[in-house]
Amino acid sequence: MSFEELDHTADVLMRIRGATLSELFSDAGRAMFHVMYGGPCEDRGIVRQITLEAEDLESLLIDYLSELLFIADAESFVFCTFDVDLQGNRLSATLRGEPFDLARHTGGALIKGISYFGLEIVKEKDVYMVDIIFDI
Repeated sequence: MSFEELDHTADVLMRIRGATLSELFSDAGRAMFHVMYGGPCEDRGIVRQITLEAEDLESLLIDYLSELLFIADAESFVFCTFDVDLQGNRLSATLRGEPFDLARHTGGALIKGISYFGLEIVKEKDVYMVDIIFDI
């Protein structure tokens, strides 16, 4: 659905919205990679699948974003699309993207982690929403 950057004193605060929880998680991934790399991304054949489970949705979101951050850092990949399936507190996702390219993927900020501070997934009318602080 959407994401937007909000004012924050030291880190990056993003507000994510989705019509479904799966869409919310997908857009959270897109938002994080937007912060990290800023520029365009294309599906160039890189595919990764992950499966995670947590006690609650907020912990699952942190685990999911942390896993994306780890894969991007360890394997030098930039992901563009995030096909997320949620079944309760269990997540399965197919990630698609491309190898990191210094000429194309600059202009972002190095994310060190995802903060639990104030993290709460809420549903307002027909939309799920969460504010996420990325530690830079």
